[in-house]
Amino acid sequence: MDIYSGCIQKLKGVLREPLGPVCYSLPVGETELVLNPLLGSTLHLKFTGQIFCIACHNRTQKSFNQGYCFPCAKSLARCDLCIVRPEKCHYHLGTCREPVWGETHCFIPHVVYLANTSGLKVGITRESQIPTRWIDQGAVEALPIFTVQNRLQSGLIEVWVKNYFQDKTDWRKMLKGKPEKVDLLQARDTLLKKIEFEQNTLDNSDLNLRKFYTDAKVTALEFPVLQYPDKVVSLNLEKTSEITGTLLGIKGQYLLLDSGALNIRNLSGYEIILQVS
Repeated sequence: MDIYSGCIQKLKGVLREPLGPVCYSLPVGETELVLNPLLGSTLHLKFTGQIFCIACHNRTQKSFNQGYCFPCAKSLARCDLCIVRPEKCHYHLGTCREPVWGETHCFIPHVVYLANTSGLKVGITRESQIPTRWIDQGAVEALPIFTVQNRLQSGLIEVWVKNYFQDKTDWRKMLKGKPEKVDLLQARDTLLKKIEFEQNTLDNSDLNLRKFYTDAKVTALEFPVLQYPDKVVSLNLEKTSEITGTLLGIKGQYLLLDSGALNIRNLSGYEIILQVS
C-alpha cells in the first residue's frame, strides 16, 4: 500500500502521443502522482478537515472559486466575474482588480473553439492553454475557429456564437461515455457563413482582429477509462470525509470510481491522505 498526503491541486492532463490517451497526474503535496498506471487500483481518500487557499496558502474554513479563501476571491482578478463572462471585462473603466495580472493573462491571444464534450459547444481559452482546456472539459474532439488579441474580444464573439451553439457541458452526460459524433468542420463552416450575413452583429474591431483557422484540423482526445458508469453518482469529501473505490477512469477533472465520480478541481487546496492499494 502506498500513502500520499498533502493539499491536492487540479488534475494535470498531457497528450503524450497523438493517438494515445491523456496522461493524468494528481498533485498531492510535493508529489505528482501519475494516475494512468493506477487504473484498477483501490483508492482511499480521507479529508483531514483542513483547507488552504491556493493563492495565499492561508488556512480557510471554506473554499471559494475552486480553491481560494474569501479575501482572495474578493480581491484577485482571476476570481472576478469577467473570468467566466469575459464580455463583462471592465479593464477599460480602470476598475480591474489587478491591472498587471489582467495585462499578462487577458491581453494576450485568445482562441474561440468548438468542442464535443457532452455534445457540440463553443468555448474560449488562452492560445497557450490548448489543448489543456479541452482536456479539462473532457472534450473528445475540438477545433479552433479563430483567434483574437484579447479575452474581451473572444468573449464578445462567444456571446454571438451562443445564438447557435450551447456553451455548457452536461457533466453527467460527459461522464457516461463518448458523446455522439459531431461534424465540427461542418459546424465551423456554418458559422462562417452566418458571419458573412451578420457582420453588423459584432463590433467591427472584433471582426477586423479575428484570424480564421480555415485550415485547422480536428484534435481527437482519448481518455484513460476502463469502464463508464451507467449512472453517475457525485462524491463529495465535505459530506463524506472518507471515500473508497476502484479507479475505473479519469476524464476531464473527474476521477471515476466504482463508488462514484469525484471532481478534483473543486477540491483544490484540500488536505487529504490518499492510500493506493
